[in-house]
Amino acid sequence: MSEIKMTMEVRTDYDCEVLGLPAIMWGECEFKIEGEEGIHLEVLAEKNPVVHIVIGDVQWKGTIRGLKKLLSEAK
Repeated sequence: MSEIKMTMEVRTDYDCEVLGLPAIMWGECEFKIEGEEGIHLEVLAEKNPVVHIVIGDVQWKGTIRGLKKLLSEAK
């Protein structure tokens, strides 16, 4: 078995919690919101980790550093 490079955690207000989901290279999740477009999030555990966010037909893909810069500039 390959080396685990990241773990994921999921929590909800229904007191549901899943901790320590192992991943070698990638993990993804989908949030389906009633009456709204869903949000899809994917993270790739590379040397310079990549984040891919999709909301309907709009998407952004870049590094964690790039996302942090984008969010800090949006303040």
